[in-house]
Amino acid sequence: MNGEKLVSRMKRLSEITKSKDIPQISYAVFPGHHCPLMGAMMAVKGIEDAVLLVIGTDECTYYTKQTTVHNTKFGGLDGRCVSLVLDQHDVTFGCKEQLYEAFEELMEDYNPKAVFLVTTCVVEVIGDDVDSMGEQLSEQYGIPVLTVHTEHFKTENHLPGVKDTITACFDMMQPMEKADTVNVIGQRLGDFSKTELYRLLIESGIKMGMMLPSGTNVEQIKQAASAKVNIVVNPIGLPLAQKMQKAFGTPYVLFDKYVSPQKIYHLYQQLFEYLQLPMPQEVESLYQQAKECVENAKETLQGMSYIYGNTPIDCFEYNAFMVELGMEPKLVQTVDCPDQQDADMQRILQKYNPYVVKTANISPLQSVYDVLKPNLYLGHEYAERLRQKKIALVHSDGISSMLGMEVCLAAVRSLTDAAELAKMLQTQGGNK
Repeated sequence: MNGEKLVSRMKRLSEITKSKDIPQISYAVFPGHHCPLMGAMMAVKGIEDAVLLVIGTDECTYYTKQTTVHNTKFGGLDGRCVSLVLDQHDVTFGCKEQLYEAFEELMEDYNPKAVFLVTTCVVEVIGDDVDSMGEQLSEQYGIPVLTVHTEHFKTENHLPGVKDTITACFDMMQPMEKADTVNVIGQRLGDFSKTELYRLLIESGIKMGMMLPSGTNVEQIKQAASAKVNIVVNPIGLPLAQKMQKAFGTPYVLFDKYVSPQKIYHLYQQLFEYLQLPMPQEVESLYQQAKECVENAKETLQGMSYIYGNTPIDCFEYNAFMVELGMEPKLVQTVDCPDQQDADMQRILQKYNPYVVKTANISPLQSVYDVLKPNLYLGHEYAERLRQKKIALVHSDGISSMLGMEVCLAAVRSLTDAAELAKMLQTQGGNK
């Protein structure tokens, strides 16, 4: 399909009111291996004394075992990932008898402190009540047995599997007296202990409690309500944090990978107020440094147009930030969108009305570049292929392991570096 015809099928940001409004630019969208089963696997990997029991056909159970067998956190071939493989009889008449037999064997071999019963698509289709089975097994064996539903036909990626697995951990928690600790919920990428936020917390005398799913154990999950505050570093952690706030009164701060220095500063203020501690002086210093970096970048970035792909930064907050720097969004790729009244959405629409399409399908986009003619591409693409069209690639994968003002500093530097390259490409004759 030629570029102009493809663009004519796209929608503008102002036309998007819900996720289903976001058009896909090819008739088939390959979701890859990233189904919710993968998400559940990633989450249980971070709970060192829990066992993952996958219930499904041989394809799903083989995939999970093959993926975990070389992972040291799961313990290899005889490690914490086990399977209940369903045959045609089980699919027809249900898996209850087989599950109870398998669970008895699991308890003898592993003696786990908690078990996650992870269903797959076929279990959801036949309608087995695995939730009630889990409750009965929990009562029988005296350990938490938590059910996680991972039907792929309701989702487009693996993130619901991560979210539902960590939310299921709520059932393990118990009321506790408060201590000088924080929980970190939703860490997906990078090492939290390498972040600016972690360093400032430690220097303020704050200890880490439950870190889910990046690294914890069943006992820490049970004691999670002792934390003064939950730090949610990705929206997948919000359902659990909201449940904990309602049940235990634990406040939470959504401290995602934001770029705006003002927003990050406000989050630091909120966090240290909940901790009943003075905000570190270094936060003030980093805030001034970030504002200066942003101000200095405006001249370089003014008028730069771009296509937004997949980055580790919050999509619409980042786009609103770039718009306020004087940049022009030509096309935004995303899997979700906020309400039209969202502040970030409004900040973008006040100046521009970019096209919006589904994320992670870059092949059909090749013909669009010649129509939209952006200066920059943010996300995953082939840098050399972009250069031939005088488009510079903005690298942002390194930001995956950052939280705090360091996100702003790194993002602005990557934008200005790419903008300088884009200007050089524009001045060169022909395609370089």
